Amino acid sequence: METFELKDHEYIELNNLLKVTGLCESGGVAKKLIADGQVSVDGEIELRKRCKIRHGQTISFNNYQVKVD
Repeated sequence: METFELKDHEYIELNNLLKVTGLCESGGVAKKLIADGQVSVDGEIELRKRCKIRHGQTISFNNYQVKVD
């Protein structure tokens, strides 16, 4: 499991998180994967591309997990 630190931010949008962690090569690809139901947040499929991901949440995609700290 990878960890992503929010630092001074309250949240990061789901599509941006996939992009900055390198799980997707671009924001466009991230948006497509989210819309196709391939990404989950805390174990639930998430279809909102700009869903706000906050401290303590875990993102799952393609056998990878990212915990947001």
